Amino acid sequence: MAPATFRAIVLTHDRMACVARHMIARYATVWPDHPFTFRIPYQQRSAVADGPRCEFVPAPPGIKQTVEALLADLPDDEWVYWCLDDKYPIRFDVARIASLARVLGDGGPPDVSGLLFCRARRMLDEAYLTGRRLTLGGEVLLERRAYEQFWIHQFFRVKVVRHLFDHFPDVIRPAAIMDRLKRTVALPADHRLWVTDVNHAVFGESTKAGVLTENCLESMRRQGMPIPDWQPAVAAPECIIGGQAFPSSP
Repeated sequence: MAPATFRAIVLTHDRMACVARHMIARYATVWPDHPFTFRIPYQQRSAVADGPRCEFVPAPPGIKQTVEALLADLPDDEWVYWCLDDKYPIRFDVARIASLARVLGDGGPPDVSGLLFCRARRMLDEAYLTGRRLTLGGEVLLERRAYEQFWIHQFFRVKVVRHLFDHFPDVIRPAAIMDRLKRTVALPADHRLWVTDVNHAVFGESTKAGVLTENCLESMRRQGMPIPDWQPAVAAPECIIGGQAFPSSP
């Protein structure tokens, strides 16, 4: 049986197309046989380039409207991979993550609607967890109380992303307020979100206040990618997520 594939929902816009391309290139490096087809929105087709495992969706410029366009033809219970352009993989425990992806690709248990495999930041604080545990594919999972760490790359059923953005205002400016807005939306009882007890990933943040971070700038150079003309001479400070050590697969 062929391994399951997932649509990877890329939240980006034309100005940041180069950052999205860098993120996708990093997946090809870190996880060469990854199961994703990246669904990329665009406003002007000339702003993006064709690539393997990519599909392009015309979308209006608004953040909420872009997400609506990316999800418009997808059923609520379909599993997707949520991957904003502002994060990119540095290191994965691929064997562990691929094992979890296979379980979700088979449908996954009904009481799992989201799965994060990067245990970092507030996911290390018991106050943001319910205390409930679940074993999935040999992994111990901890249940999350709400949408904290929603912006890190992870697996969701479509209904989770759709519900959150349905409750956002039509105009979101600046984009950074989405972090505050998500805390005002109640998580439905049947949208149960989980995080692995053990961290399996290290991510880099791509930008801060519209400027490339030091780590992203260096990564783009190592990948041989052009630096965007909007990047100033000085990069934003380095930002790494889930940087603590995690065990290697046997």
